Amino acid sequence: MARFLFVVPPLTGHVNPTVSVGQCLVDRGHEVAWVAHPSPVAALLPPGARLFPLEEPTDGDLFRDTVARAQRARGMASLKLLWEDFLVPLARSTRDGVDAAAEAFAPEVMVVDQQAIAGSLVARLRGATWATSVTTSASVGTALDAFPKVRDWQESLLMELQEEVGLEPLPKGDRSPHLVLVFSTEALVGSLDVFPPHYAFVGPAFGARPAPVDFPWDALRPGPKVLVSLGTVNAERGARFYRAVVEGLGDQPCQVILVAPEALVGPLPDNFIRRDYVPQVALLEHVDVVVSHGGHNTVCESIAHGVPLVVTPIKDDQPVVAHQVVTAGVGLRLRFGRLRGADLRQAVYRLLWEPTFREATRRVADSFRRAGGAERAAERLEALL
Repeated sequence: MARFLFVVPPLTGHVNPTVSVGQCLVDRGHEVAWVAHPSPVAALLPPGARLFPLEEPTDGDLFRDTVARAQRARGMASLKLLWEDFLVPLARSTRDGVDAAAEAFAPEVMVVDQQAIAGSLVARLRGATWATSVTTSASVGTALDAFPKVRDWQESLLMELQEEVGLEPLPKGDRSPHLVLVFSTEALVGSLDVFPPHYAFVGPAFGARPAPVDFPWDALRPGPKVLVSLGTVNAERGARFYRAVVEGLGDQPCQVILVAPEALVGPLPDNFIRRDYVPQVALLEHVDVVVSHGGHNTVCESIAHGVPLVVTPIKDDQPVVAHQVVTAGVGLRLRFGRLRGADLRQAVYRLLWEPTFREATRRVADSFRRAGGAERAAERLEALL
């Protein structure tokens, strides 16, 4: 038996893959724990999971102001806000707590989300064996090579964090030299020749998750079904987007499951079901098209279920993921800020009736299954012992 400590940020899409991997490690006889902020993370973990809680902010909702500003930001402004107002302060404020958890749990291996930079600092200071968890392949690619000043600025922030704690500042110091787990595959990312051999592309990690929210399964009708979601962070900025969805898909011969706040959508046509949250993985077994902001988890979960996508990226890694979707042939891209109902309707019907999209989706889904997902990730982590 060995002990594995997962270090995660307070972001649902970054926590979920670790739950599946962690359960695989438990099934193999290992001891697993997480270190994170309890208010946004505890409910995402399995019942009885061991959590070393990080100190919560004292001013109400965790990172409330940052999230609110992030919803308004676009493009490079969003990236600047993510690093300067979220990731760097998060690293500074949580380093002591992560170190205390590592001291108490004494893990043989630390598994550190790439955006939980404090974990990489602590692992290096302790001389620990550690792996990097990369929940979106966009963050390990070459997307910023076209913006060298932005890339250099981001690297300088990482260098500064390393110097502050007395570490030798290394390029890409947030990535483990032992193992980098990337939850995607070559079929979606493109050629892997540019990556070192300790980068393991294991595909999406599905599996064990806490009990899903309720859903009116009996309300699903025969015929084509479309799931529309902007994810957990972007929903509040979608009022115009939701209007375009209703305009384009209302009273059409398809059923729409819309994940959106009730206050932002108003009255809906009879072919719509609206919910604040849905059991997304279970629902994907019943739908034919997904309309999404291009979040990596939603994209990969849809593909794994053989469902092509319309992606309308907003910020962060979403434009890169959208490019991967289009290049792999598993979907179409529309502009979030200028979405028109007619364009969305046309895109949805193309995905429903043109077989090439579904064929490409099956091809990428097959690559996910071959990659091994959570089981393969657990095997690679065990190999570090």
